[in-house]
Amino acid sequence: MLDANLTQQLKAYLVNITQPIELVTTLDDSPKSRELAELIDEIAVLSDKVTVVPGGTDKRVPSFMIRRTGTDIGVTFAGLPMGHEFTSLVLALLQVGGHPSKAAPALLDAVRALQGDFNFETYFSLSCQNCPDVVQALNLMAVLNPNIHHTAIDGALFQAEVDARKVMAVPMVFLNGEVFGSGRMELEQIVAKLDTGATKRAAADMDARAPYDVLVVGGGPAGAAAAIYAARKGIRTGIAAERFGGQVLDTMGIENFISIPHTEGPKLAAELERHVRDYDVDIMNLQRAAKLIPATGADGLHEVVFDNGASLKAKTLVLATGARWRQMNVPGEDAYRNKGVAYCPHCDGPLYKGKRTAVIGGGNSGVEAAIDLAGIVAHVTLIEFDHQLRADEVLQRKLRSLPNVTVIVSALSTEVHGDGEKVTGLSYTDRKTEASHHIELEGIFVQIGLVPNTEWLKGTVALSPRGEIEIDARCATSIPGVFAAGDVTTVPYKQIVISMGEGSKAALSAFDHLIRLAPAETVAAAA
Repeated sequence: MLDANLTQQLKAYLVNITQPIELVTTLDDSPKSRELAELIDEIAVLSDKVTVVPGGTDKRVPSFMIRRTGTDIGVTFAGLPMGHEFTSLVLALLQVGGHPSKAAPALLDAVRALQGDFNFETYFSLSCQNCPDVVQALNLMAVLNPNIHHTAIDGALFQAEVDARKVMAVPMVFLNGEVFGSGRMELEQIVAKLDTGATKRAAADMDARAPYDVLVVGGGPAGAAAAIYAARKGIRTGIAAERFGGQVLDTMGIENFISIPHTEGPKLAAELERHVRDYDVDIMNLQRAAKLIPATGADGLHEVVFDNGASLKAKTLVLATGARWRQMNVPGEDAYRNKGVAYCPHCDGPLYKGKRTAVIGGGNSGVEAAIDLAGIVAHVTLIEFDHQLRADEVLQRKLRSLPNVTVIVSALSTEVHGDGEKVTGLSYTDRKTEASHHIELEGIFVQIGLVPNTEWLKGTVALSPRGEIEIDARCATSIPGVFAAGDVTTVPYKQIVISMGEGSKAALSAFDHLIRLAPAETVAAAA
């Protein structure tokens, strides 16, 4: 199953195994079991520390457990962890085999200290770019703490189980048989949900930090670029982000990032964080900004208050909180989110195999989603508010060539219907005739653009009618010493490469602001 290049890479990784491991397989005569057996054998021959143990008794077939020999330490995969989950497989082999994690030592200690019995089950799809973070975090927890167990399950392979447990979005995590969470979750978030004292400790740590010369709020491309450019000036720099990587984490394929013909959002986000960590930057992840208090006192410090109650102060700020998926804001949407209403066709599309779906939005994102889904689902109805599609013509031609796609324009979605457990249909109004229509379906994918994350800034910096932060050519806002960059601002064209440039510009502007305000000796030291 592995090509020559992948085999060589895997062999190089497996050199890092320090403790023998066993691959305990539960198989039958099905084609998928034969594929898994082939994969397991190919892995085992690459290291003398890996042994195959057939005859497993897991309730899911096919499946296998990676177990540290002579112990109960291990993780289980139900299905073949290929696609986006191949990295999860590699990390599991290494970590069960004794290779240490690069996560923060304090976080690893927090995992080891968790008390109780935790049996996690995660449903993933091989096309989901959000799933590996969750799978890898829970696998690591199972390796670190003997009270934690984890099974990663390919939802497409165990469809009956998915239907029975009403899994309609991935990743979906169950803890001890009950729903624990869905969507992307990082290790810090999972630990915080299990350890109620973690949030309080994080807040106390933030409160104790000295003021920054530049504090970046937001960890997407704009925020990362701003942090790097500020740190390179030798000034005290911090970055606080709700989730490092931002909207990039939800982007599947990236083909217009100059000099890199193709990459994927989670991979780029990881590279952004790795690059920031190369510099002397205080990184505070999973911190949502709640309030901005502009400088008024003699100290000239701006203050940002966060959801956990903590606050950080700085001489200058770079606001780069980005944007989020726009919602339809119709009855039923909230009630059936992750129960048929979804926002990521790449992640959740495989769960709707053979079902009827709708895509809301006729821009590039909506048409691309409809094209992707058409190869999986029974039928796609694309609904566009405008009188015509807004996507690139090349995408429209591809869409029109598909036999199982219906396009409806001049349509206003009015209500999501369901039976209490899952979506059953969608109502819309024809904007030309004002007639109401109803479509019976099982899934709705919303692709209608972005909303800037600026609710926490209302009443402080000037915002446009669309809620974007108004900036000038130097990324300055209406408040002296406060700058902004990226999708959260009025800068046209929401693109990764533009956000990076704007973040760099904002940091340089913040440094210029500091130079003009600081005493001469401070300027000399910073320069």
